[in-house]
Amino acid sequence: MEMKKLISTHEFCASHHIEISFIDSLEETGLIEITTIEDTGFIQISQLQQLERIIRLYNELGINVEGIDTITHLLHRIIGLQDEVTALKNKLRLFENDEFE
Repeated sequence: MEMKKLISTHEFCASHHIEISFIDSLEETGLIEITTIEDTGFIQISQLQQLERIIRLYNELGINVEGIDTITHLLHRIIGLQDEVTALKNKLRLFENDEFE
């Protein structure tokens, strides 16, 4: 894995004013994945958007890690259901177009 696609957990925590223990608890619950190289933890840049969203939930709304886990799970289910509705609408349009031809 390329180092330029990773950011040190220490650097990330320092820039966002959060404790490393918070990042560790997020990893324990499976909300993020930490890559360890030579005893140093790194976060993939592709996870930064989700991680920053989690930090906002934690800092601004005071939601604990378990609540964030639940919210994240529900958001993934909503997205999946929205995708399913879109696919079903597209199929319905195909059938409606076949009827009128």
